[in-house]
Amino acid sequence: MDLFDAHSDSHPDKTAPLADRMRPRQLSELKGQDHLISPGSLLARAIQDDRVFSMILWGPPGCGKTTLANIIANETQCEFIRISAVLSGVKEVRQIIDTAREKRALFKKRTLLFVDEIHRFNKAQQDAFLHHVETGLITLVGATTENPSFEVIPALVSRCRVFALKGLQPRHILDILMRALTDPVHGLGWDANRFEKDALTYLAQSADGDARMALTALEAAAFHLSDKATISLADLETVVGKKALLYDKAGEEHYNLISAFIKSMRGSDPDAAIYWLQRMLAAGDDPYYLIRRMVRFATEDVGMADPGALTMALNAGESFRLLGRPEGDGSLFQAAVYLATAPKSNAVYAAQKQVTDLVEKTGYQPVPLHIRNPVTGLMKEMGYGRGYRYAHDHEGGFAPQSYLPESLDGQRLYCPTDRGYEKIVKQRLEAWIALRDKAAK
Repeated sequence: MDLFDAHSDSHPDKTAPLADRMRPRQLSELKGQDHLISPGSLLARAIQDDRVFSMILWGPPGCGKTTLANIIANETQCEFIRISAVLSGVKEVRQIIDTAREKRALFKKRTLLFVDEIHRFNKAQQDAFLHHVETGLITLVGATTENPSFEVIPALVSRCRVFALKGLQPRHILDILMRALTDPVHGLGWDANRFEKDALTYLAQSADGDARMALTALEAAAFHLSDKATISLADLETVVGKKALLYDKAGEEHYNLISAFIKSMRGSDPDAAIYWLQRMLAAGDDPYYLIRRMVRFATEDVGMADPGALTMALNAGESFRLLGRPEGDGSLFQAAVYLATAPKSNAVYAAQKQVTDLVEKTGYQPVPLHIRNPVTGLMKEMGYGRGYRYAHDHEGGFAPQSYLPESLDGQRLYCPTDRGYEKIVKQRLEAWIALRDKAAK
């Protein structure tokens, strides 16, 4: 259990990491979250009036979730307790509940519990909060990088307000870096010109919205390059190196990127499609997962407008299986470009959904007698196969007759478009329907 010390800010520990020393102490210093903390906003008023409610702070790493929790601790008159879901369990939670009950009974003091990485608590651990959050014994402030809809139990989400924090823009991080560079008390206390402007800009842009990462890189550069009068971009790159792409194959960002990839192909934008494809490959996504998604796309979004799309997607998978990486990557890019530039039709996909609903609603419908096989004498006597017209015996290989159950005769399920090859299919179907209607008169 870790209590925030309200007095520690006035006596900064120079041995603490720069990112920790430079945490904002008040709302006005917090960068990039104006949509949540601007004067008069719900959250700002709640902190100002000391009426903080249970909440979940959701945002990417380094955007200010823990910092905001610190500010709540400093600006409210409550018992503030911090735990990490990585290190704590139900036992610690129960101890906190007992302490909160004592504080309320003896001192009429509220307890705010900050749970870092709350998504790492399992269902049973999250359940332990429910009753006490609902009764107001504790005010829960949870922080998570994962979408609460997926990682926090619905009952707990419903008892909290979810605030989505944004990744910081490079201009925000540049301000943070400049403050850390020049602050003589909490920061490095250096002259602003000690780092060349393009060097700081590089740090701000390469941090990918993560202020903690930018400050850690600044501290490392200051330590290793302290003998230099001026630190250039070239100097900085030798120390910091290249930042890996932010990506969690098991988290929400995975679904964001695959959604962007699919929608780019659906929108017929090959440039965007291969960009998102490369983003996922560079971040270590499974190429076979991407191939499966393209095979599915070929049937769902291209369909009969270009039957060759399915062949292309399947061939890309076979080619990749034979070549492996990196040579086989080209097959994935070829398939992605083909699918993005192919004519689109979801008519088959729509027909599949419609017929699924139809079968569910209408249940068992008997097969018409004329298209049943009379495999026994009794079946033949009962009329099985009577009146069936063999298509190859008719002009054009088409025999005008019904193949659906009698109650569904005339039902249209597949409605082709005028795009690509499907236009030809549509013309054929319309001609056959006309012949069938003519024969029925």
